[in-house]
Amino acid sequence: MAGNRFRYGQWRGGLDPLAPPYDVRAAVDEVGADVLAGGSLREALRNLLRRGPQGRGGLDDLAARARRLRREALRRGDLDGTVTRARALLDQALAAERDELRGRDGDEARFAETVLENLPRSTARAVAELSGYEWASAEARATYQRILDGLRGEVLEQRFAGLRDAARAAADPQVQRQLAAMMRDLNDLLARHARAEDTTDAFAEFMRRHGEFFPERPKDVEELVDVLARRSAAGERLMRSLSERQRAELAGLMRQSLGDRLAGELSALDTHLRALRPDLNWQRGERVRGDQPLGYGEATGALGEIAELDELLDALEQGHPGASLDDVDVEAVTRTLGRDAADDVRRLQELERELRRQGWVARDADGLTLSPKALRRLAGTALRRVFADLTAGPRGQHDLRAAGAAGEVGGGSRPWEYGDEQPLDVVRTLTRAVRRAGPTVPVPLAVEDFEVVETERRASAAVVLCVDLSYSMVSQGRWGPMKQTALALSHLVATRFPQDALQIVGFGREATTLTRQELAAVEPDLEQGTNLQHALRLAGRHLRRHPGAEPVVLVVTDGEPTAHLDPDDGQAYFHWPPLPETIEATVREVDRLTRYGATLNLFMLGDDPGLRRFVDAVARRSKGRMFTPDADDLGEYVVSDYLRARRGRR
Repeated sequence: MAGNRFRYGQWRGGLDPLAPPYDVRAAVDEVGADVLAGGSLREALRNLLRRGPQGRGGLDDLAARARRLRREALRRGDLDGTVTRARALLDQALAAERDELRGRDGDEARFAETVLENLPRSTARAVAELSGYEWASAEARATYQRILDGLRGEVLEQRFAGLRDAARAAADPQVQRQLAAMMRDLNDLLARHARAEDTTDAFAEFMRRHGEFFPERPKDVEELVDVLARRSAAGERLMRSLSERQRAELAGLMRQSLGDRLAGELSALDTHLRALRPDLNWQRGERVRGDQPLGYGEATGALGEIAELDELLDALEQGHPGASLDDVDVEAVTRTLGRDAADDVRRLQELERELRRQGWVARDADGLTLSPKALRRLAGTALRRVFADLTAGPRGQHDLRAAGAAGEVGGGSRPWEYGDEQPLDVVRTLTRAVRRAGPTVPVPLAVEDFEVVETERRASAAVVLCVDLSYSMVSQGRWGPMKQTALALSHLVATRFPQDALQIVGFGREATTLTRQELAAVEPDLEQGTNLQHALRLAGRHLRRHPGAEPVVLVVTDGEPTAHLDPDDGQAYFHWPPLPETIEATVREVDRLTRYGATLNLFMLGDDPGLRRFVDAVARRSKGRMFTPDADDLGEYVVSDYLRARRGRR
């Protein structure tokens, strides 16, 4: 419009409404950070959804809100309010009737007083006995009728939400006949559905005739069953929540108020619904407490809300195998927790779908796990951390010079990448720097300026990394550095030295080979035992499968050997302190590797004197080397030693 001026600028109204709900890669990196810190892979994925990426609206917050609402529902009032109200109305009716009878003469009035004086103490039985009583007081008669009509209306309104003016309808014989006809047709429909008959046309006809009772407008029989079964289960849970006396009183009052026809149809309906939805919790009672007496509709409403919150909590906890956020009913979240909570659930569901769609996670029988794509990213992160330390310069007895280690020069060059061992192409590096910064002296160098000489195919190595999986690695804070080191080494070999054959062997009481995915998900061995002998035996098998490669064995451990394989039955045998048989069996495997020509270097974590003596003796015996890095420096030590050792001694 002419004369209007519009200004455009940066959005300042909070979160960008056009931005995606979450950064998927950042979410993967959050999981990776937990894993590299020593956490469980599956637990890290679960924690991502529990706390929410970047701490925004996770499942834990939603579950806490659901638990708070559940506690509030449990304090809502007295479930026995229906019987209490009936007792109060009955006392009011009897008082009005006695007042009327005292003003009358004659035997009939005295006989009526005798009937009233001998009524049972039970409210339900008293109401039943008064069903044929000829009331002298119109006020008393009306009050007594309120007991029946009120309870009948509450029961019918709770079961059929579309029943308008339930109290009037409950007292109207014509409406009662319509209700009985509707329930008869409903029971027939559900019986056919239970027999697996095609009920499409029958359902359409039923809704045409009786749809006014169901404002939810269910689309099919399954939805109709779900609505009715939840209400029926709430009524059953109310009965289970009462004492035996209270339960008998309420059941009697309901039979009296509904009459034989409606009570029979309602009982048949409950039977059908229980058979069709046995998954609902029909048997559980609740200890609802409060000062406010609750009528039948209020009590079943509170119990239905508690049941819905229980289902929601079960879905939010994601504890069962194969659990998915798609199991969470967003509509139920909206009803119980509100629209903002439903938006949080939708965002989490979208995040989980995007993680699957983009190939970052996969689903197996136990739930979500990282995909190979995500594991490559995780291992790459681990390697970058290690090389960030390496670029700070050599330390200790490491020789990090790598010039000429990559093979014969081929004449070409390429940009430098982390992990490159090729010699620098000085001329091309300086040329790139001058082109970037101009002809200045001195020439400023940046990382992107460096080029390395292309070489012919490198000599291959057969590498085995043996990592200690005993529980002491966790208790001493060494589990995370160990896992980061192994993932970094596997990524380095896969990306920079694909001709090398790497095998990771984990050992506790027994040893086993691990893939990268198994390594990321591995949990500490809670059984006692450090079976280095078995690990070295598996290492020897791997080396012998690659006879033309440079053999390299790297061992990371924080405890001396306390287990070995029994030569007779092959079972792992543990003993502390270490037995001579365990040490001898381990040394025999060391000697086999030494005779094969393998480089055997050991990385000792901790300062245990027994371990130091053993590692030092093995290093001297195998002509290998012993390292004693801090846990935080383990990755730098292992990767550097691999780069040194693969250049070969043969």
